[in-house]
Parts: sequence; structure tokens; C-alpha cells
Amino acid sequence: QVQLVESGGGLVQAGVSLRLSCAASGRTFRNYVMGWFRQAPGKEREFVAAINWSYSGGRRYYADSVKGRFTISRDNAKNTVYLQMNSLKPEDTAVYYCAADPTRETDYADPIAYRYWGQGTQVTVSS
Repeated sequence: QVQLVESGGGLVQAGVSLRLSCAASGRTFRNYVMGWFRQAPGKEREFVAAINWSYSGGRRYYADSVKGRFTISRDNAKNTVYLQMNSLKPEDTAVYYCAADPTRETDYADPIAYRYWGQGTQVTVSS
């Protein structure tokens, strides 16, 4: 079993940066692909970023809408995955969720594939 707890959300103005954290506990963290998703009101949950378990830093995947602005990283020693969000836009407003252990790494963008989820943290970007 894996427990995920997100933190770092808040209300910010457009153009600033924010870093989300996801602390994991339970089974061996480094074996899991970790992902970030977001869900805006009235919309489906969408993929944001994911990272695999490689000790060398991992393969990273990004949604086109955040590529170049967001960076996913992980610290296996701290059992934590991060999402650095730069140049935030109002359309980034959503509840951000951390997820772990998709069925296969190739399913990194499919929320249905993930086994474990955090409770979410709200990010609101004002214009």
C-alpha cells in the first residue's frame, strides 16, 4: 500500500512560480512511476507530467500544455516527487493530484491506469 500526500498549492498571480510536493509512504517508492494530474471544475482529470524510477534521474513525460514551463523531479531518498510550475497561467487553475504505479510505464498519461492517488491540492492562478 502507498499513501500520497500533496502540498504546496495556493493562490498566485499569473506569471509566478509554484512548487508542488508529493510525499509518499508505504512500499518501495523508487519502484513506481509517479505522475501529476489536474482537474479543473467541470472538466475531466488530465495528465500533467510523469517520471519513472531510474536512479539516473528518470525519464520525464509532459503534457504539451505545460512543456517548457513545468518540471517534474523526484528525490527517492525523501520519498518525494515535485512539480515545479513556472510562468503560471489562469488556465493552470485546477486541483493537482499526485499518482503512483500505473499498470505500465507506457500508460503514464492515463489516470485510469494509476493505482494510488493523493487527496489533491488546489492551485488557483489569477490574471
